[in-house]
Amino acid sequence: MGKEIDDLQDERRKKKKVANIHINQKWCKGCYLCLEICPQKVFEKSKEVSEKGFHPVAIIHAEECTRCLQCEMLCPDLAINVEKEN
Repeated sequence: MGKEIDDLQDERRKKKKVANIHINQKWCKGCYLCLEICPQKVFEKSKEVSEKGFHPVAIIHAEECTRCLQCEMLCPDLAINVEKEN
């Protein structure tokens, strides 16, 4: 029974669409609120430096995004956009 449940969960993960998350690198000032608030740890601090001298956020695990929109709602610079699932 346990193996059947694991197999079913694996199937669901495979069918799940990866979220389209967009970060406007010109607007992100690297406050990292999204890193702290994201329950799925979708983001990390980028190694790149922006034009303004900040380390913006990078998307590393878009497949884990549940589209809770906490990152989008709490971004003070409105730099994050999570597309709604079709």
